[in-house]
Amino acid sequence: MFLVLSKVLDLLLSPLTWALLFGAGSLLLRRRTRVSVALQLLALGVLYAFSIEPVVALLTRATEGSAVSTFREDTVYDAVILLGGGLDASATERSGQPEYNAAPERIMRGFELLRDGRAKQVLLSGGTLDARPEAVVEAEVLAAQLEHWGIEAGRIVKEGRSRNTRENALNAAPLVREHGWQSLLLVTSAAHLPRAAGCFAAVGLRPDTLAVDVRSSPIPPGSLSWLPRAGGLSQSTDMLRELAGRVVYRLRGWTTP
Repeated sequence: MFLVLSKVLDLLLSPLTWALLFGAGSLLLRRRTRVSVALQLLALGVLYAFSIEPVVALLTRATEGSAVSTFREDTVYDAVILLGGGLDASATERSGQPEYNAAPERIMRGFELLRDGRAKQVLLSGGTLDARPEAVVEAEVLAAQLEHWGIEAGRIVKEGRSRNTRENALNAAPLVREHGWQSLLLVTSAAHLPRAAGCFAAVGLRPDTLAVDVRSSPIPPGSLSWLPRAGGLSQSTDMLRELAGRVVYRLRGWTTP
């Protein structure tokens, strides 16, 4: 049930959804001219505001600002934990090859750590929301990718049942105990890292952390472009969803500071 509700919440947290609702309201109330025009202006205002770089930059900084990397350069970790979310499952199923979305840095950085001997093993945590037997399971695809890049199969541990960050932590905990890992490194996107680290802390694991896929800009927001861009609207939506996810997870007791 929570997964269904989370998808509904994702939809409602999209500025595009807000604009469509305002637009629909203006059509329903078209006989009330002033209200209808006001709703149309609100729809355009929402689309514009969340599509321009200054707003995107502020939202991204607010989301990534609490991501702290505690990665230790002088440590060889027993295992690096890579969380799913970087794979485009639909495209992967169509092409038969690993196809990534905007966050391929997770698997790339994990590979580098394994290749350079900075981690002995890797735990790939990521499943699927697709109930079909033939559905792509992210952990399986990423494991095959690492093997193709030359990482020995014996260094790869797969956890393919997780459907969200809470389940990543819950399903990782017994595997950590089973393998006797002591030093751990959690790798995920900067925006996702605070919630992910909180979830692992809630199940008794406090790994070191490494933020990748950093999307905030060092340029002052006032110096950025004020022209609307579709990519900006998408990034704003991602940040709003992540911020809301932190609130929901905290209220449910799924994260620990």
